[in-house]
Amino acid sequence: MLIVKDLSVRYRSFTALNNVSFTFDPGESVGIIGPNGAGKSTMVKAMLGLIQSATGTALLKGKPLTQQLSQVAYVPQRSQIDWDYPVTVWNVAMMGRTLQTGLFRRPSRQSRELVKAALQRVGMYEYRDRSISDLSGGQQQRVFLARAMAKEAELLILDEPFIGVDKKTESIMFDIFNELKTQAKTLLIITHDLSETLDNYDQLLLLNKHIVAKGQRHEVMTEDNLLTAYEGPVLSVAA
Repeated sequence: MLIVKDLSVRYRSFTALNNVSFTFDPGESVGIIGPNGAGKSTMVKAMLGLIQSATGTALLKGKPLTQQLSQVAYVPQRSQIDWDYPVTVWNVAMMGRTLQTGLFRRPSRQSRELVKAALQRVGMYEYRDRSISDLSGGQQQRVFLARAMAKEAELLILDEPFIGVDKKTESIMFDIFNELKTQAKTLLIITHDLSETLDNYDQLLLLNKHIVAKGQRHEVMTEDNLLTAYEGPVLSVAA
């Protein structure tokens, strides 16, 4: 179980996140939505200890999340990744096995098999020797999903994974999310897409520095909730 309680982030007098609390069970996929600047990325970074929180805790199975990062696979926004770094598809996916392998040891046979299976599942094994910079946006996201899968983590956090991807990649990713749920993995996915793709999530978390609403789509995507979160009308949203 993932439990976040009273999580706040402040930068001097500015509050980026205010007393966020929620609980999600293993096997749930959660869509995290809200306007730009709502604190979505800030929230997950504070949960992981990547930025300092002013208050609050994040627990996974009753223990601080920051003390068991081996159980977390985090895929940041595309803008935070150096796509020009000279590394192959295979080596990117193998990064998911770094904790198990160590920095200066050869990957085990098990790690190689896990990475191969992950790349095959996302349809990128044939590109394994290609530089990550030579791929399309959708292909790059599939490789990073393979890295997350190879880690065999209990909690997967993906920040805007659908930006710049094609429909084929989107379909592959949602299929894999459903498979991971059957393995009792918890998935937190930050998204700006307010279309029918929200039906793919078990729960939604609507955020604007605090939690505006949490629950299933019909509970969250109400006119009042959206007006509160986006501080104005939101177009092309069907509840």
